Amino acid sequence: MEVIQVEGGHRFTGEVRVEGAKNSALKLMAATIMAPGVTTLTNVPNIADVHVMGKVLKNIGAEIEVVNEHELRIDTSGVTSWETPYHLVAQMRASTAVLGPLLSRFGKAIVAMPGGCNIGARKIDMHILGLEALGVEFEVKHGNIHASAPHGLVGDTVTLNFASVGATENLMMASVFAKGVTTIDNAAREPEIVDLANLLNEMGAKISGAGSPVIEIEGVSELHPVTHRVVGDRIEAGTFLAMGALMGEPVTVRGFAPLHLGLVLKKFEQMGISLERGSDSCTVWRDRPLVPTDIQTLPFPGFPTDMQAQTMCLLALAKGSCVITENVFENRFMLASELQRMGADIVIEGHHAIVHGVDGFSGTQVRSPDLRGGAALVMAGLIADGVTTVSDIYHIDRGYEGFVEKLASLGARIRRVELPDETD
Repeated sequence: MEVIQVEGGHRFTGEVRVEGAKNSALKLMAATIMAPGVTTLTNVPNIADVHVMGKVLKNIGAEIEVVNEHELRIDTSGVTSWETPYHLVAQMRASTAVLGPLLSRFGKAIVAMPGGCNIGARKIDMHILGLEALGVEFEVKHGNIHASAPHGLVGDTVTLNFASVGATENLMMASVFAKGVTTIDNAAREPEIVDLANLLNEMGAKISGAGSPVIEIEGVSELHPVTHRVVGDRIEAGTFLAMGALMGEPVTVRGFAPLHLGLVLKKFEQMGISLERGSDSCTVWRDRPLVPTDIQTLPFPGFPTDMQAQTMCLLALAKGSCVITENVFENRFMLASELQRMGADIVIEGHHAIVHGVDGFSGTQVRSPDLRGGAALVMAGLIADGVTTVSDIYHIDRGYEGFVEKLASLGARIRRVELPDETD
């Protein structure tokens, strides 16, 4: 069993560069299905989820050349299958992103129900309802979603009852070849949606309004391969900025647009954290106690659920009490019980976490509950008294490239250790 061990109390300062966004790269990889030929993606993060998506694409006939650590050439001209295997798809929730592209290219798709982090029910009702409006028929058999468009895809107006990122992306990709115009109302507005729309438009799609609540897609007959750079990972950036804010000395994060973390950075300032924004970078430092600040997660441009765990870690050391409200994923407070093991005072009431600030954390053994929760536990270990050992770090590997190495470059006393499996 591999774990991350971090010794608290060491100086933490310097500069770090983030990779391309996980939540964008996976959808861009899926979109290459729609443009037969060789599409080149640059600034691709070298993480576990990208490897899984690569295996999904290879399984249906794509060829992938790894040009270097962060550049992929994906040849989808040989894609002949519209069925994705359960053993790969079950490993991550982003796997449903191939549904729209397969429907666009083949008019049918068989996709296993999604897996990934255990932080929500993962219902894909909105994907299904939206695609049904475009003429797709569904049947769920043996854990697989069987989708087909027997009369072709036809544009329509689809109103989402929640600004779901996954549903917006699938609808956008399925609509590219639909006859007529498709309008997605109450669309998700995340920067990763804009990145996907930019790729599709570069390929020859006609998409307008991405980044706003209303997206219009005018159907086209074909797409062509392109070269595209993945947008910087705002959540990875936010994670390192939160760590810098926790430790106090200046930390500069490069390779992302601070605008993509707008509300997070505003909340950090309310917490007493000093910021300096650049065009593609941000520097944080802190020379006063953390101020308790209420947080509620919402779809972009609201406070991202993917930054809630790291912010909980900060607020657990603030001078006073505050409330974190989770509106996106119902199981996202699993981190709280692990932080409590380190000395945090957090009470969970439904989708609210009441956080009472404590003076410090104590290093101990904790378990990573999910991707962002795992990063937050390592973050807590940076300032904790003694050594913190974080297990189940495969969650962290799903979304952070070179996590331990980057933290070590900032001064953290940290290492990955192979421990004997207690079940042996």
